[in-house]
Parts: sequence; C-alpha cells; structure tokens
Amino acid sequence: MEEQDRLGYVCGLYRKYSSDLVAVVEQQRTFRIAARGRMTPQLDDLEAEITYLLLRDRRPATVMELGTFHGWSTTWLLSALRDNGTGRLHSFDKIDNVVRQVPADLAADRWTFVQGDMKANLAAVPADVDYLFVDADHGQRFGDWYLEHLFPLMPAGIPVSVHDVFRGRRARIWSEGAVVVSWLQERGVRVFSASRKNSPAVFAEINRVRAELGIEGARGTTRNPMIFFNLP
Repeated sequence: MEEQDRLGYVCGLYRKYSSDLVAVVEQQRTFRIAARGRMTPQLDDLEAEITYLLLRDRRPATVMELGTFHGWSTTWLLSALRDNGTGRLHSFDKIDNVVRQVPADLAADRWTFVQGDMKANLAAVPADVDYLFVDADHGQRFGDWYLEHLFPLMPAGIPVSVHDVFRGRRARIWSEGAVVVSWLQERGVRVFSASRKNSPAVFAEINRVRAELGIEGARGTTRNPMIFFNLP
C-alpha cells in the first residue's frame, strides 16, 4: 500500500471510530492528570490514536507490547481491546511500574504482564501474535537483537509499531530506529509515519481530519516519531 493509500486508510479510521476515540481520549486525559507525578507518558497524540484505531480495525486476538514504562501505551492498547470486546495483551518490561498504574477494570481478564529482561523471556512470547508494539531500549544493540531473535518468532504480515524512530527528518544514527529502518529498506518494506518532521504532509492531513471531527489530543504533543509497517 502506498503512503497516500495508507493515509486515506488511517483518515478513514478516524471517521469510522470517531465517537469511540473521543471517549478514549477523554479517558486518557483524565488518567494522565490523575497520575501526574507518578507517570511520564511516552506516546504522542497522533501515534497513540493511530495505534488505538489500528487495533480497533484489525481486531487482533493477541497483542504483544515490548516496553511499558508507566503504562501510557499499555492503557491505550487495553482500551482498544476492551472496545473490541475481544483480544489479550501480553506486556514485557524490566520494571513493573505499569502494574501500579493500569486501572484494574481496564486490565480485567485481558492483560498479562511479564517482568524481566526480554532476552531471557523469549519463551514467554505468546504464539500467534497478531500485533507487535515496540517501545523499549532505543539503542542500536537492542534493535539488532530483536531483529535477529524476536522478529523471527512473529508471523509474517502482522502489523508492527516501533516508537522513537523519526524524532527528526531521519532516524538518528546508531539508534534502534536506524537499524530497523535499514532492515526494512533492505526488504522493500515501506513504513507509515505521522512524524511532524519526517512526514509533515501526513501530519497536517491527519490533524485536518481530527479538527473536522473535533478530536483533541490527550497530551497536546506533536512529535509522533513512531513508524507503522507490516512484518515481511
């Protein structure tokens, strides 16, 4: 799918799920304010919303999250599964801050958290992952590691999100983002991004649609460095 087609698809999702998204944005804004001082949100507004919308539309049965920190991304992912009425999230992180942050009614029976080094927990990776979300160590070595050890465990063709790639016009040299982008380019895989600096036209069009629909962000942040692609 070309960028313009993917942009049209994403804008269509905003329109399709606008009422649900407005409710989740308000939920997340309230959550952020209540957790002030105990949580540092990571995802920016567009990338969080797009992640939610993709999960709503793809309706994955099994989602894997690599990197939770304080639970901002975790709550977005769980909200999509809740609103779908199906699916389970498996989250992995070295620290367990997220356990104290995620509301119990949102975690319910749809969340599994695994604490520890991902390198020692490959056996806990669920079978048949339908969506992979990556926001962990952003160094080149970790990127190299999961390209070699984690990606081969994933089914071909599944949607993948990787955070902190396009903070500027390009991925930072010697970063996780740089090795992932290079790996994808070698395989002819195009990425989609709403990064303000890397993809300004996409950023502007999505914001135009959001304004049309009356959608305001839960954080008010605009970098959106995440990339979205399908695993080759």
